[in-house]
Amino acid sequence: MAALVSLLLRPRAGFLVSCQTPAVLTSRPASKKSGGSSKNLGGKSPGHRYGFKKQDGDFVRAGNILATQRLMRWHPGAHVGMGTNNTLYALEDGTVRFTKEVYIPLPRSTEARDLIPKLPRGAVLYKSFINIVPTKQENNFKLVDMV
Repeated sequence: MAALVSLLLRPRAGFLVSCQTPAVLTSRPASKKSGGSSKNLGGKSPGHRYGFKKQDGDFVRAGNILATQRLMRWHPGAHVGMGTNNTLYALEDGTVRFTKEVYIPLPRSTEARDLIPKLPRGAVLYKSFINIVPTKQENNFKLVDMV
């Protein structure tokens, strides 16, 4: 007990006098990293490059891609095929031709039910088609055996 009383009564040097400033006492390390945010990283990817790849009047070989599209903007015409992702490609060698044709939907189709009532009276619907005019192959013939 005497030892405890002697510790309490012993003068403490520097107890009343502090050499540190209050600003140093109240500062604390940052709880967040300094730096940029990692959010909103989208929008930096390149575009899909949709559109027509061959112009009207261009010569194409069979298999050449004529147009890439997400929706049905252009429809396949004569000698033109369509891939699973709506890509239009040439089925034969020839010249590219773009045409617009009048479109009349079938009477009981969904287009007739949904689209026609919204149009003004007397409006005409058109669809754009991409066609291939094949090059004429002259002097090519097949021999047929006469039996």
